[in-house]
Amino acid sequence: MREIETDDEGLVRLQKLLAQSGVASRRKCEELMLAGEVEVDDEVVTRLGTKVDPRTARIRVQGRRLPPITDHVYLVLNKPRGVVSTMSDPQGRPTLSDFVADRPERLFHVGRLDTDTEGLILLTNDGDFAHRMAHPSYEVDKTYVAEVDGIVARATLQRLREGVILEDGPVQVSAAKVRSTHGERSLVELVIHEGRNRIVRRLLDHVGHPVRRLTRTQIGPVRLAGINQGSLRELDEREIGTLLDAAGL
Repeated sequence: MREIETDDEGLVRLQKLLAQSGVASRRKCEELMLAGEVEVDDEVVTRLGTKVDPRTARIRVQGRRLPPITDHVYLVLNKPRGVVSTMSDPQGRPTLSDFVADRPERLFHVGRLDTDTEGLILLTNDGDFAHRMAHPSYEVDKTYVAEVDGIVARATLQRLREGVILEDGPVQVSAAKVRSTHGERSLVELVIHEGRNRIVRRLLDHVGHPVRRLTRTQIGPVRLAGINQGSLRELDEREIGTLLDAAGL
């Protein structure tokens, strides 16, 4: 959490908050305010010396959300296959809690990944954020890479993009492409915002290409690149700001 010095009322001058948050130098932050590039709670603020509550103000600089000062933490884990997407398991299988045992916070997982699926999963102690990010109405894009049986035809990709109806309702695919083929297998990339149980596996099986291996490679702006399997990192401010916006927080 960023340490920001506030007055007795818990407020801080806006340009000071921007500078201490790493936006730019104090002088440059003042120039950004005077140029109308800074918004607080959806209103442009140009008056230097304006004070804000750093814990609740919704601040944007040149359109980019600046996360509030908060005790909440936002983590991303590269989950290995075989790990259950829960914090405990009565059967004694490996769980997400095994990777955050040294963290003092009480963490929630945001949505789930199948036990046999690897890749990105978010962890946080922000309950509202976890609930909203897991809800399909907020439509945060998630990218998956699947190794599937068979050579995926262009017509199949088009069918996926147009939407497929499964037994529990339609599935909208934002993007679909073949990344590579090898023998009688294809590596397919799909972008969806759904979080239904085993949705990607069911979707690809429905179009005739059973999944051999599945990895979630991106959630909104958060990418798998640079995170070793079984490792986690804190989200940066750009990622947090984008996801808070997506969650309507």
